[in-house]
Amino acid sequence: MGVETKNKAATAKPAHPNVWVFYEGEFARYHDRRLGLMTHALHYGTGVFEGIRAYWNQKQNQLFLLQPVAHFDRMKRSANVMRMTLPYSTEELVNYTIELLRRNEFKSDVYVRPLLYTSSEEIGVRLHNLDHSFFIYAIPFGNYVEVESGIRCMVSSWRRVPDQALPARAKITGSYAQSALAKSEANEGGFDEAIVLTVDGHVSEGSAENLFLLKDGAFITPPVTDDILEGVTRGLLIKMIKDELNVPVIERSIDRTELYTCDELLLCGTGAQISPVIEVDRRPIGNGKVGEFTQELQNIYFGAVRGEAPKYKDWSIPIF
Repeated sequence: MGVETKNKAATAKPAHPNVWVFYEGEFARYHDRRLGLMTHALHYGTGVFEGIRAYWNQKQNQLFLLQPVAHFDRMKRSANVMRMTLPYSTEELVNYTIELLRRNEFKSDVYVRPLLYTSSEEIGVRLHNLDHSFFIYAIPFGNYVEVESGIRCMVSSWRRVPDQALPARAKITGSYAQSALAKSEANEGGFDEAIVLTVDGHVSEGSAENLFLLKDGAFITPPVTDDILEGVTRGLLIKMIKDELNVPVIERSIDRTELYTCDELLLCGTGAQISPVIEVDRRPIGNGKVGEFTQELQNIYFGAVRGEAPKYKDWSIPIF
């Protein structure tokens, strides 16, 4: 019997068979599109993807698509690493996403998943001389991890694959097998989330989130050279911390024991949003409650993504 945790993760609902998707240049119904059993990406993880959130504001009767340009620009960089090319411009991809959300008439928070993958139906590990396909689908989506009361983390026994082997800065489908190993280890051990170290023992990130800690009056986050995903939300938070909290942000390598001795700790990402960490390896962070600065960042962030902060109106695109 597994150990029960309070993590409210994975609240995505299964896609309704009649939902609209964008597939190979046209809009179609989800149930009308299928992948072959021998699809190369299914067997070898040869694809790149993004996760983009859209936030529903009930008062405004409006859905806000968060940072689509930044996500599709990063997807192009990921594709280049894998010797693939996105078949559309960033502007076209944003427009297709807006149309997809409009067609589905979502009135809830939504998760958008674009995927570029090797669609050749053949056996053989390689990147060259393969066909590629592209789609976008969207589903109602709640919290990926707990964002209110805080989460309990463990330092995973699994290490982050280094850039020399499988670059974390590219969102490659196959590389998330490592994240799955770390996440299940944490959940089945009674924790909500995993924190993964680099091969040389420095803190890298969560299983699928970037990491910030507060120590000696400054927020510290691992540099992009410590095998992290160059997160879109990470970039937004760096600016928010400096502008809103007037607190410096330092990008440097972090030792494991600094997790145990910091004042506040948070994980962040498009899926995770801003998730306060209140315990690591059964050691409380600060007073074991959500930190003051983390709470303030959450308040600002969730107001901004739902279109309630004019200062950050350029973060999102209204859909309706």
